[in-house]
Amino acid sequence: METGSAQRQFRQRGPTFDRGNVPQWEIDPAFRRDCFTFVRIKYRSSGFERSSRAWWTDYPDADLNLSYRLHQLTSIKVDPDGKVIELTDKELFDYPFIFMSGVPAIELNEEEVALLRRYLLSGGFLMVDDFWGDIAYAHFAKEVLERVFPDKEAQELPLEHPIFHCVFDLKIKPQIPNVNFALRNRNNGVTWETADGKTPHYRGITDAKGRLMVLVCHNTDLGDGWEEEGTDPYYFTEFSEKKAYPLGINIVFYIMTH
Repeated sequence: METGSAQRQFRQRGPTFDRGNVPQWEIDPAFRRDCFTFVRIKYRSSGFERSSRAWWTDYPDADLNLSYRLHQLTSIKVDPDGKVIELTDKELFDYPFIFMSGVPAIELNEEEVALLRRYLLSGGFLMVDDFWGDIAYAHFAKEVLERVFPDKEAQELPLEHPIFHCVFDLKIKPQIPNVNFALRNRNNGVTWETADGKTPHYRGITDAKGRLMVLVCHNTDLGDGWEEEGTDPYYFTEFSEKKAYPLGINIVFYIMTH
């Protein structure tokens, strides 16, 4: 699907809902066990339980809104009821896609590290989103990436990677700020939330066969682009429609077909 025609579909249909108008749809019972489910991982954060830097960042609207747009704009069968689970839950291995957000202070114990490694090597995929700056990335890399895969290093995905083109053809690696930051800076072109976060990074870890197991979206906030689509028309048009949804849909489509 070309980006232009897809954007026309967004304009024809949305933003169609906000926090007071929750989208509803049903899945054919025959596809109940074969549909895509947005699964968010619940984890501990050191000292930030009352801040936005925790597992619930952009929850639940980001999860629901992306699920709805996948249902609306693609042929993927999507469960309207996303899940929140911990890495120690037995149902972890029932889902091919898991999501972490707001990870600057994440903490994992050894059991969780081992389970995440086994999940990813067994065919699972982890998407990480919404953290900014070098200190936050260094903490996440040390606490999660280097412990889960001590023999691997996350590599920057080139713009030519099919994840940027498989459904929507993106011309740049998008940077999405949170809605309040975007509105404050709408006239000056600043989209980076920290001085050391000017460049959006999309880093991946692959298995021995080249399958993408982990995608780390750093210096960007796709989740706010999903969560806040109904907050402001400018934010919807500039960030949700053009960037956050196209890339989110691309990511899900790519991992579900690879």
